[in-house]
Formats: sequence, structure tokens, C-alpha cells
Amino acid sequence: MSSDTDAAAKTEAEPTRLARKITGPLLFLFILGDVLGAGVYALMGVLSEEVGGVLWAPMVLALLLALLTAGSYAELVTKYPRAGGAAVFAERAFKKPLISFLVGFSMLAAGVTSAAGLSLAFAGDYLATFVDVPVIPAALVFLALVAALNARGISESLKSNVVMTMIELTGLLIVIAVVAIMIGRGGGDVSRVGQFPEDTTPALAILGGAIIAYYSFVGFETSANVVEEIRNPTRVYPRALFGSLITAGVIYALVGLASAIALPSEDLAQSSGPLLEVVSATGVGVPEWLFSLIALIAVANGALLTMIMASRLTYGMAVQGLLPGGLATVLPNRRTPWVAIVATTVVAMLLTLTGDLSTLAETVVLLLLFVFTSTNVAVLVLRRDPVDHDHFRVWTAVPVLAVGSCVLLLTQQSATVWLFGAILLAVGAVLYAAARRLADQPLLRRSR
Repeated sequence: MSSDTDAAAKTEAEPTRLARKITGPLLFLFILGDVLGAGVYALMGVLSEEVGGVLWAPMVLALLLALLTAGSYAELVTKYPRAGGAAVFAERAFKKPLISFLVGFSMLAAGVTSAAGLSLAFAGDYLATFVDVPVIPAALVFLALVAALNARGISESLKSNVVMTMIELTGLLIVIAVVAIMIGRGGGDVSRVGQFPEDTTPALAILGGAIIAYYSFVGFETSANVVEEIRNPTRVYPRALFGSLITAGVIYALVGLASAIALPSEDLAQSSGPLLEVVSATGVGVPEWLFSLIALIAVANGALLTMIMASRLTYGMAVQGLLPGGLATVLPNRRTPWVAIVATTVVAMLLTLTGDLSTLAETVVLLLLFVFTSTNVAVLVLRRDPVDHDHFRVWTAVPVLAVGSCVLLLTQQSATVWLFGAILLAVGAVLYAAARRLADQPLLRRSR
């Protein structure tokens, strides 16, 4: 029997109450769908303010930075195939319940806030193209539907993701194709792909753009929270993770090139739907309603995958004793963590009621950078903890460089974002202290 087969047998034998239904192709599309997300449909306009027509450069830099942290995730996920992700890694590495709780809480805050923002995006201008309904009620109904699909089962959720990811990907390929046709007809301006805004330093402009673009790659961390439902994660997970990130990076870079060729940067910057403007500028004749539909599907897909992550993270933290044990309750037939799904959906709905998540959305990146820093340090600390099965091992230099990249990106955040991040972490600390006080037993139960 090969080492891969031995590792697979040992990992499959690991006890779990969740159903192992995720195959390699499903995992690849899960990560790809979450990384591509809805952001890219508005991203080019924001990026053009930073880098002008050089939209491809921050995309490439952001991809390289994301791959560094992805290396740490690949090692730790295959070494400790348990739902809970970064919180589990922090608990094992630092053995401090408060640190583990805050890492998990940061992921939850980032994920649920993102889902709330996506629900508002779904219920806004894109939906108004087809039906005029109040934003808040539509957003709440949307989140309820996402929760129902999530509770039905991971297999059903990921099969839906396959369809939505393919539609989402098709929309981006349409952008690339119609601009190629535009160039073939003698249109567009290829020289714009090397033009920076006036009075800017190219290196600093690319770094500033990479901070924006980095948000489009962070979706990969959600995959760590479905590891208990992956078949043979030791072999499948690293291939799906790196393959999906590189695929997304190539697509992003091509869309950036296409956007710059089709439209001047000032036109892109003024549009809230830049890719729709790009397609219209080519004159190829793609219907506007088609792109609105694709955008809706992209938003729905991002919300579904984000809520899958949030519910599985809540479940994993409950199993570890970092959250109340009732959140680990699983539906007997579907084997999905229904209490965690309900809890995270209710929180997302409450956030949706605010109707204004712009500052919180910026704080998502800050929170995730803390999570990534913890994970990159944890992979080095846990080199002293051998396990009895084969797993992926990243070069030592990679997590070291990844920590440096997170620190670099943290230094670029505004004071307002730092303040909101501190407030959220303080709330997490209060919840942790309250849980410790009310618990009948120690909050942290060491995982096997």
C-alpha cells in the first residue's frame, strides 16, 4: 500500500460526526468560488484609483502574499484534520484559551460581517434590475434561504456551489473574451496597462493596490473549517488549495488587463459596476441584464460559502470547548451543525439591520490578518509536535515570510479601522470572560 493510501486510511479513520462528502474537485470549486467571490465585480474601479491602468500588478502581488499563508494552512490542516481551523491551530500551538478564543472570534466576526454585507449587496442594485423590493427585508430572506441550504447538507451546498462558481467564472471569462474581440477589431488601448496615475510612486501604488486586492484572495481560509468533511484531506487539500488560488490569480490578472485596455482608469474609478462598463465599452453586445444576473449569483455563492465557514467554525470551537457545547449539536440524519447554522445566521441578520457595514467591512481585513499571523506562527511552533500520519510540510522560510507580509499589510490600515478592530476584540474578551465565569468546567478541553 502506498504512503498516500496509508495516510488516507489513517485520516479517514479519524472519528468525526460529520459526513465526508467533499471530493477533490468539489473542494477545488469550493475554494475557487469563495476566492473569486463577488468583490471582483466592483474591485477594478477601486483599484484603478490606486494604480491607474496597472491593475494586474497588485493582483499578482496579492496572490503571492496569499500563497505564503496558504502554505501554513496546507501544513496545519493536513496535520490536524479537525473543523475549527485557525482557532484549533492556536489552541495547540500557544495553549492559551484566550488566544485561541480570540483567533476564532476574529474569524467569526469577519465571516459573519462579510455575509451580512453580501446580503445587502444581493438585495441592492443588482436585485433591483429585476424586482423593486425593500433592501433590508430582501436581505433577511436571502440569509434565511442560505441557512436552509447550509442546513440541508454539505454535499447539497457544494453541488450548488459548483453551479454558481461555474456561472461566476463564466462572467469573468466573458469580460476577457469580449475585450479580446475588441482588440481584434482594433479597439481599446493596450498602452494603458503600464500607466500609473500622475504624481504616484509605482512601488507604493502597487502595495496600496495589493492591500485592496488581498481581500479578494482571503476566502481560502474558509476551507480549513470543512476539513472533517473532506475525503483524504492529506492528499486532496494542498492540491485543491494551491490550484484554486493560482487559478483565481490568473483570472484576476487577465480581468485587470482587460479592464485597463477597454476603459481609461478614470472611467473605471467612477463606476460602481466597472465590469459591466467594460463589457458595454467593447460593443460586443452582451445584454446588461445578463451581468446583473451573474453578479447576483456571485454574491449568493459568496454568502453561502462564508456561512458554511462560519457555522463549521462555530461547531469546531464548540467541540473544543471554546464556545457553549450546544453549538456542536448536529442534525441526526443530515449530520450538519444546525444550531451553529441558526446562531451565525441570526447574528448576520442583526448586522444586516444596521444597513451600513462599510467600516466593519474594512475591519474584516484587519481581523483576518491577525488570524493569518497567528496561523503562520503556529505552524513553526507546532513543528515540535509530531503526528502519526503523513501530512503536507511547507518550507520553513514560507511562514516566516508570511508573518512579515501580514505585518506589512497591518501597517497600512487606518486608525479608524484599528479602533474598530480593538473594539471587536475587546467584545470577544468580555464574552470569553463571561463564558469562563458561567462554565461548570474548564472552558478549554484539549483536543486529541
